[in-house]
Amino acid sequence: MNEPFISTDTPVDLTNCDREPIHILGNVQAFGALIAVSADWIVQHASRNTREILGIDSDRLVGCPLAQFLPANTIDRLRDRLGTCSNENSVGRMFGLEVFEDGRMFDISVHQSNTSFVIEFEAKSRGTDHDELAIVTPMMRRIAVEPDVLSVSHTAAEQLRGLTGFDRVMVYQFGPQGDGKVIAEAKDSSDTESYMGLHFPASDIPRQARELYKRSLLRLISDVDGEVSPIEPQFSPEGQPLDLSLAVTRAVSPIHLEYLRNMKVRASMSVSIIIRGELWGLFACHSREPLYIDYERRTAIELLAQFYAYELERSEARSLSETTGRAQKLHDRLMMQLSSGEDLTKGFAGVAREIAKVIPFDGIALFSDGTYLTQGKAPKAQDFEKIARFLNTSAASRVYATDHLMAHLPSLRDVIDTCAGILAIPVSRKPRDYLVLFRTETTRQVNWAGNPHKPVEVGAFGARLTPRKSFEVWKEDVGSRSAPWSATSLRAAEAIRVTLLEVVLKLSDEMNAERKRAHDQQELLIAELNHRVRNILGLIRSLVKQSGKSTGSIEDFTAAVDGRIHALAQAHDQLTKTEWKSIPFSELLFTELRAYVEGDEDRLTITGPEVDLSPESFATMALVFHELVTNSVKYGALSVPSGKIHVEIDFPDEKTVGIRWTESGGPAVKAPTRRGFGTTIIEKSIPFELQGEARVDYRLSGLTAEFRLPKRYVTVRTPAPAPKVDMFETESEPTFKLSGAAMVVEDNLIIAMDASDILSDFGAGVVHIAASVAEAFRVANANTISLAVLDINLGSETSLPVAQFLAARKIPFVLASGYGTLSDSLAQYPAAPVVAKPYTKESLIKALSRLIEDTEDV
Repeated sequence: MNEPFISTDTPVDLTNCDREPIHILGNVQAFGALIAVSADWIVQHASRNTREILGIDSDRLVGCPLAQFLPANTIDRLRDRLGTCSNENSVGRMFGLEVFEDGRMFDISVHQSNTSFVIEFEAKSRGTDHDELAIVTPMMRRIAVEPDVLSVSHTAAEQLRGLTGFDRVMVYQFGPQGDGKVIAEAKDSSDTESYMGLHFPASDIPRQARELYKRSLLRLISDVDGEVSPIEPQFSPEGQPLDLSLAVTRAVSPIHLEYLRNMKVRASMSVSIIIRGELWGLFACHSREPLYIDYERRTAIELLAQFYAYELERSEARSLSETTGRAQKLHDRLMMQLSSGEDLTKGFAGVAREIAKVIPFDGIALFSDGTYLTQGKAPKAQDFEKIARFLNTSAASRVYATDHLMAHLPSLRDVIDTCAGILAIPVSRKPRDYLVLFRTETTRQVNWAGNPHKPVEVGAFGARLTPRKSFEVWKEDVGSRSAPWSATSLRAAEAIRVTLLEVVLKLSDEMNAERKRAHDQQELLIAELNHRVRNILGLIRSLVKQSGKSTGSIEDFTAAVDGRIHALAQAHDQLTKTEWKSIPFSELLFTELRAYVEGDEDRLTITGPEVDLSPESFATMALVFHELVTNSVKYGALSVPSGKIHVEIDFPDEKTVGIRWTESGGPAVKAPTRRGFGTTIIEKSIPFELQGEARVDYRLSGLTAEFRLPKRYVTVRTPAPAPKVDMFETESEPTFKLSGAAMVVEDNLIIAMDASDILSDFGAGVVHIAASVAEAFRVANANTISLAVLDINLGSETSLPVAQFLAARKIPFVLASGYGTLSDSLAQYPAAPVVAKPYTKESLIKALSRLIEDTEDV
């Protein structure tokens, strides 16, 4: 195409250039005259054909004042026009100016080049009775109505051909690698040769030439065989050649002229197509005969090219708007699908379906936290690991696309049938996790204007290179590539990246919030545990002390302390129940109070309807009433034998349940001097957790606490007719004797010794203690065991293997758990009675009775 070599008189950066351009210093085409003046308006350079164009002696111009040759009015107008040039690429233009006031008309171009002002003159070839804008305006309208890029390009080529008179006008679009393709062509119907659809290698228009096209938008070569005129002197006093980058009459490299001759072209014109400051392509115009187009018409041609570029940009904007709309819909669908909190791995199938509606692909994969999921044609996990490592270095927080993956990863040649091209979308803030679309190999044929692999050969210019001579269609099959990813697909992928990152961040924020909530809850539980442990230790100390006052023998003292500690354990067990069902409020009270009022039940009275507490409220209520009981034992009615507690339940309105706790008969009450954790639980838990009310009154006669709960947390129980059962009644102790050897598997020595003593009391001859599964097997294999008690959890292991061993040998055993009787671990064990720890005489008696009964039945 036009300008295969850079044609500027100023040396340029030739880094990485594949060939050396030829500089023809200061040459000007014969149709124009050029002079250059310094800031003080002294002539510095002039072309030899200036005399012929302007009718003056150009040899005498150099070093002389410009005013000696041009009228003052003309110089003033040139100064005014230079004043309108606002930047380094600005060119001032004047058409039909009577320069010498002798009736001759000229078109003039004026611009600044470093410290010089370059003035170019072209003799007017036609009169002034024409209106270029009137000619171009209807052409613009014809271009504007076309619906797409190809239609716009064909229409623009036809209009430009009609405006210029060239035999052939082509629209040449640059590719991403600098190569180009003819996407539209307008030519004479009698011309059988066509360049439509042909590709041209990047070497035809090298990088330096493309940069020049961005500065100088139109280049006309009216005759490839026309004479050119050198500029004298060739160098300034500083030793620099005159920069003619913006000169409209400057000549071009003889190599480019030979290039055009090889194409059988006598005249050419190239017009830049600039979109958003970048060179999108060119209008390339060819004529088989010399053709001159005056400066005024060339300016109109530039206007038409700029309007065409505007239409291209507008078409791209429409496409971008449509893509944005589809991306927004995709965003909404993905957010709706993933907003439920499921991560990308669980929602992968749905995400793949949604993306397929916007971007065509043959396979898709999600690589997240080491998990690799695929759909369609996708490489195996071990092959994708290579791709992931490559992406970690190439696609940092941006969409990455290639239709030729093998060029970057030759080792994937064997799996090119699944991933010839990839489009990778990062789904994490660090290079790690990706959603990758795959396209399979597509072998396609590219038509080149000559062999692109041998574009030039060494010729008459010695060590320099000569342009190729053949432009016949050269076909090349291109393999190991996929279909290219369109700009629309890349925009959609970027929108998907933002959407998925938003989802990931949303899930991350939710996870952080959940983690913080769990941390806060853990801190509260730790504080509660610490408080309760201190209370428990204090209560046990008080129980031991009070029991010692009311009992005679050591046996009675031991039994009393043992029974009350067991009652405390049952009360705490109520807080950790996991069965999701309502629990009687009275059961909560009796569980908490059993250790203190057993045998003296008239100290507690409950009036009002019997109610059940919902699972949501039970833990809060148990905690509140545990604190009330604890405080009463320490300071209130339960601290003395004469104290009593009355609990009243009522329904003050349709939406509220009232519970009133009243203590009497105890010591005089004083309000606490400081607010401890227990007081906070009593006063704040129900309002905060259950949206109810709480009020505590420290009356001298006894503490009173009033609570109001929303009715949704309480249901009225309809009692079934049944004989009254004393909640404090204990079962009668069975009478039986054990025999033989027994085994206790327990990792706490003190607890194991307690269980051993209980078994010995009931007649076990020998009780063996084992702290681990291995030790239990040694004991069982070395002794004849008739009975065993197994703790479910033994530190880092469980007693399940021992239970299975005993069940296989039909040796009866009892299971024990410190986590209550509803431990999930029990489902794996053979059927056996279960007791709660710590062991008590009563609990083991009950379990052993069932165990002996079951054994006898068998």
